[in-house]
Amino acid sequence: MPYGCLPLAAFFGLLILLPIFLADIMLTALGRLGLSPGGSMWAALGIFLGGMINIPVKQIPRTEVFESHAFGMFGFERMFPDRIRRAPYTVIAVNFGGCVVPVMIVIYELIRISFHGFTDLILTLLAVAINVAACYHLARPIPKVGIAMPALVPGILAALCGIVFHQELAPIIAFCAGVLGPLIGADLLHLKEIKTIETGVASIGGAGTFDGIVISGLLATLLAY
Repeated sequence: MPYGCLPLAAFFGLLILLPIFLADIMLTALGRLGLSPGGSMWAALGIFLGGMINIPVKQIPRTEVFESHAFGMFGFERMFPDRIRRAPYTVIAVNFGGCVVPVMIVIYELIRISFHGFTDLILTLLAVAINVAACYHLARPIPKVGIAMPALVPGILAALCGIVFHQELAPIIAFCAGVLGPLIGADLLHLKEIKTIETGVASIGGAGTFDGIVISGLLATLLAY
């Protein structure tokens, strides 16, 4: 081996540093939303760890029988890869880290914006509406995956809306639009298309930390600062 153990050391170094780098970016973005250091830490942990938890909310009966991991709702499908269940329905679930936590932050930020004035709240909702419309037209059903769309577009669009509408509140407006755009436009408004997708589980925010909802919100916050 001409390079000895250098490639292996570099790989493990990257493996260790990458989570730290991602955590630093997330904490920076959450801090720009006005969260305290402690609040940012709890929110980041909720997004990271909550990404393993899917909360089932609905079953859609199907004529076909689909396979899904019995422990997939709790993020343990890799620990028990052979635990497969078969059922004649598709489970609609909500991911805790990829959806619930970001929405809770959005609600908190919308309450804060409402104290700034009615006009600021209207501008925020306008930014959300623009991103919802864009996400709705960009989202497409993908077999065995769910509803998918380009991850970076909603974040960039939300950041532009925040900067144009209100520079002082740009990170907060961008985060709200970046989260609610994919959630409403890509996921909720396309739920009816789940019936056309061959999958046993369709999770809103199901990719957890790296889901489009989280990426869009945090990217928008960083770009709009």
